[in-house]
Amino acid sequence: LILDIQRAGPSTGMPTKPEQADLLAVMFGRNAEAPVPVVAASTPGGCFDAAIEAARIALKYRTPVFLLSDAYLANGSEPWLLPDVDSLPDISIEFATDPNVDGGFLPYQRDPETLARQWAIPGTPGLEHRIGGLEKEDVTGNVSYDPDNHDHMVRLRAQKVAGIAADIPELEVDDPDGASLLVLGWGGTYGPIQSAARRLRKDGKKVAHAHLTHLNPFPRNLGDVLGRYDSVLVPEMNLGQLLKLVRAEFLVDAVGYNRVRGLPFRSDELAEAMEAML
Repeated sequence: LILDIQRAGPSTGMPTKPEQADLLAVMFGRNAEAPVPVVAASTPGGCFDAAIEAARIALKYRTPVFLLSDAYLANGSEPWLLPDVDSLPDISIEFATDPNVDGGFLPYQRDPETLARQWAIPGTPGLEHRIGGLEKEDVTGNVSYDPDNHDHMVRLRAQKVAGIAADIPELEVDDPDGASLLVLGWGGTYGPIQSAARRLRKDGKKVAHAHLTHLNPFPRNLGDVLGRYDSVLVPEMNLGQLLKLVRAEFLVDAVGYNRVRGLPFRSDELAEAMEAML
């Protein structure tokens, strides 16, 4: 589980100032074809729930997961009700223990539902197996240079991450009035976007707001949500990273509102941008 608390960059940039400029880095920063799940917190209190969700995905699917926050959330605070531990998701796991299964221990044998491999504690007698960056043969885990096996394993890894979409909530939309404009956000922009939408609604204008927690894979209904609106505005503290992903994935003519000043958005400036779209 890799926590990326984004701040203004590149390099040390402005060490205490917020930004949202690492999304494409965590999505595509691994070498070759190796997709990775990405979860983003949107409020100071929501950081707890986002961390639990990222850990759940990492353990269930045996994959690295990036958890994105930013300096605005990291230095923010809000009242937060301690959750009932029994209500939290079960993130316990079962380690492989039996070396005497048919054919011996097969470290790359995958769960048919999640495509996750078995997990053996290092040093368990009879469960020794290879790890490392060399390509492995499917099921056995032996080092393999077979082209067809490599193609198969690359597709399996992508299929495993894509399949997580069936195990996460659908995207909820705050749209009480049947709006034609959708404002799509992620991360620490939640507060100012929601505040700006409320401000316009008080003036009789219709604005919908949806906020992404899961950025890879996207919620399975995101395409349907985007297709319901005439216009889509994507505010980000970068030069349009989620905007690029949404336009490429769903072929929607979304518009970005982008500022990289090391400051969080103000609700009044977002309200002006929404009103201009309307």
